[in-house]
Amino acid sequence: MAQAGPIEKHPDLAEMRARYEEASETPQGQTLEGATLLAGVYLAMSPWVIQFSATSFDVAMGNLIVGVTVAVLALAFASAYSRTHTVSWVVPLLGAWTVIAPFVVLGSAVGLGMMLSNVITGAVIILLGLGMSALTLMRRE
Repeated sequence: MAQAGPIEKHPDLAEMRARYEEASETPQGQTLEGATLLAGVYLAMSPWVIQFSATSFDVAMGNLIVGVTVAVLALAFASAYSRTHTVSWVVPLLGAWTVIAPFVVLGSAVGLGMMLSNVITGAVIILLGLGMSALTLMRRE
């Protein structure tokens, strides 16, 4: 039985990477990357914008960490999508966590501003993440 070599020697690897890079360089890809970066930055600073950081420190720190993570992933997608596309599935999960985090952490004592901010921002991150995951399916005509 022949032993399989490392993936780097696969003849289709260069073609696959070129396809991913081409997809990320489309206007749709650049819009998704930029919007994901902005959504991550907003999520990171939202506790202080909405002013719930003093009453809900745990949710504020969670938003900060998740927001920075989303922003860093967006930067990675923008700079090297061919090498980072395999983790694009993480972004919708982070968006889903953003939606449910206030309810998981605080229970029923969630303020309206915090709830709206997290639900809307989380939903946007979910949609952008799904768009990033499907980016390679979009073909330039």
